[in-house]
Amino acid sequence: MAMQSSGAPGRPSRIARLRRAVGHSPVGRGWRRGSDMELGQRSLGFAALGLLTLVPLLIIVASAEPERGRGFAQWLGEGLGVSGDARTQVERLFSRPSQALRSTTGFGIAALAVFGLTFGGAVQTGYEKVWDLAPARWHAVWRHAVWLTVLTGFLFVTATTTLARRSPGGGVGASLGAVVFLWWSQHVLLGGRVRWGALLPGAVATLLGLLGLRVFSRLVFSPLIASNAVAYGPIGTVLVLQSWLVGVGVVVFGGALVGRLLDEEIARYTRARKGSG
Repeated sequence: MAMQSSGAPGRPSRIARLRRAVGHSPVGRGWRRGSDMELGQRSLGFAALGLLTLVPLLIIVASAEPERGRGFAQWLGEGLGVSGDARTQVERLFSRPSQALRSTTGFGIAALAVFGLTFGGAVQTGYEKVWDLAPARWHAVWRHAVWLTVLTGFLFVTATTTLARRSPGGGVGASLGAVVFLWWSQHVLLGGRVRWGALLPGAVATLLGLLGLRVFSRLVFSPLIASNAVAYGPIGTVLVLQSWLVGVGVVVFGGALVGRLLDEEIARYTRARKGSG
């Protein structure tokens, strides 16, 4: 007599049921959407354009405010959360803020503007992929310019203010300001096509991701900067900074994706409560 199989004919196995459950869970949906939107490649593009745009832009802005501007290198070292030795290696990459403004040319400013608008467009495209929206029309480029201007001001204020270090509530205020900026960034780059309430979880998730990246930077990137500077010279520090910017890109787009998943789960929970009520 043939032995009977443990499972009934046509009945999926436990592994198949588990795989289906994971696939329909928020984690499974997030993994598929991250793959569909090519999260890794978009983060690489974010890092490349960010290095071409934010680095020279913030150096120029800091040069315009010599009394308050401590220079992009000092701000970047603090943003990375690296140690004193690694921060010294970062500062060696850039000229002094007072020299940057004098050496800037008209062609350099024009190229910076082009890269900046392209950077804004790349972030907008990433957000559109997160929400499965059609690409915005060409005249939406003004949103890129507005967003880049506000981003520059926000980063400059963050780099020059001492509130977060002097006041116990300064860290909370800085975090709230970051959430508001990230919230507004999604709204303006998406052209108001997604309601404000759905964008808030993404802003909070992005901030939490950036705080986690800061901790990771202190543990991983700080010793890497010191060792790479000895092994490869300044180019080694640049490679580490580029890797950090890739991480920032993952957090920016991944945080927005997590926010969409949270919004969907909140909406599903609300509908379930209404249905059972």
